[in-house]
Amino acid sequence: METGFRKWIIVVTVVLCVLLELIDTSIVNVALTQMMGNLSATQQEVSWVVASYGIANVIVIPMTGFLAEQFGRKNYFFFSVILFTLASMACGQSTNLWELVAFRFIQGVGGGALMATSQAILIDTFPPKQLPLGQALFGMGVIIGPTIGPTLGGYIVDNYDWPWIFYVNVPVGIMAAIFTWLFIRDPERIKNAIPRPLREIDWSGIGLLILGVGSLQFVLEQGETNDWFDDSTIVLFTGLSVIGIVGFIWRELTAKAPIVDLRVLTKSRNLAVGAFLSFVLGFGLFASVFVFPIFTQRILGFTAAQTGYLLLPGALASGFMMPIIGRMLVKGVPQKLMIPIGFTIFFLFTFWIAARLTPTAGESDFFWPLILRGVGLGLIFLPITTMSLAGLQGKDAGQAAGLTGMIRQLGGSFGVAIVGTYLERNIAQNRVALLPNISLYNEATVQRIQAFTQNFLARGFPLEQARQQAYAALEGILMKQVAIITYGQVFTGLGLFFIACVPLVLLIKRNKSGAAIDLNAAH
Repeated sequence: METGFRKWIIVVTVVLCVLLELIDTSIVNVALTQMMGNLSATQQEVSWVVASYGIANVIVIPMTGFLAEQFGRKNYFFFSVILFTLASMACGQSTNLWELVAFRFIQGVGGGALMATSQAILIDTFPPKQLPLGQALFGMGVIIGPTIGPTLGGYIVDNYDWPWIFYVNVPVGIMAAIFTWLFIRDPERIKNAIPRPLREIDWSGIGLLILGVGSLQFVLEQGETNDWFDDSTIVLFTGLSVIGIVGFIWRELTAKAPIVDLRVLTKSRNLAVGAFLSFVLGFGLFASVFVFPIFTQRILGFTAAQTGYLLLPGALASGFMMPIIGRMLVKGVPQKLMIPIGFTIFFLFTFWIAARLTPTAGESDFFWPLILRGVGLGLIFLPITTMSLAGLQGKDAGQAAGLTGMIRQLGGSFGVAIVGTYLERNIAQNRVALLPNISLYNEATVQRIQAFTQNFLARGFPLEQARQQAYAALEGILMKQVAIITYGQVFTGLGLFFIACVPLVLLIKRNKSGAAIDLNAAH
């Protein structure tokens, strides 16, 4: 535990690192079009800029507990900050696509360590009674990071060039590295730990983790682009992911010194429940951040910067709520109460925003629904995190932090993949469903075509061309309505998924005193 100035410098350092890691999961999305032009890449090729970072993340995150114990947490965290910072600089300097993809993978290796290790550092920095406050500060980075990524990315793309989305990491990374070296200390159990000899390291577990989780992340990132199981590569990697994950689970449950101790899930039922709820949280967090900018930019014509600024107040609402929720937990407000309220608020957000999706919607229509989303996510994240980690000691807490972090990231990948596929396929189905309402035997349709034709004639178009333009305008109206219906279905589906998971809260184990967790057992 730390006190005074050192404690708060450590907090600033690790929260900055979490923000860097998670901002970079979404900041590049708004720059992909510019990258395609500058690097002469196709849309399918440039998607690897996103995929490589995500694959590296999910491979490294579950191993952070072991790596911190093996090399010393301070050394490992310092190395990861330096690696992330140097890779960010190299990404900005890249002269071709595959060079950028390679450096993004290295950046993901460094970034994956920042999130889970930061959480473990905060657990050891705060005394047990203040643990919810420490987790609240960590949660600010987790919730705000992916949300403000498009804001920052949109501003940079509109005012500078795409390399600057990577260069902005460099000064923050340098500052974080200095603070890490000067102020972060290893707890006694890590100082006194004896590193495993190389021959005793669980190399089979590492290989199966890379094969299973890496292949699964590849399938989720590239499935929609490659038309899922109609593509032999996706089928191959799906098979590899099943083999790798099954083999990894068997290996880690039977190995004497596993690289990822899955047995920690059997030590705490709350951790097992929290891990699944973390998946749900990641699903909703990343899917909503993914789908909302697509709607506003493609359907309503917002710029990337406009969309980013629109998302910002909701992110700030989450950040504002975190310390309040932390204090509520310290005072004994049970997680079993807060988590269902958070899920219900997110459910209300999805139905509210689905009702606001209209062809004439403006920024003011989305302000309050997005604020509600921020409040709901705040009420979900912090209770889940404190519930999952409480009662775990020493390296078990580090293993649990890595596991929940990986599962949250995978939840986000599943969310983006499923939502992307649903949009692609249901837009076509909804168009077919609406087409019977448009017919030359329908008086309203004929009147609309005539009005469009007269409008184009008045602009100087020849008669035949005016008719073609009228049909094109009608098709545009149809597709806009189809898109609004489909995006509304996506948000509604997200809400129903969240509300369906509320009964899982009943599985949370309560201690003898009646509280959902025992904060004093957190260390």
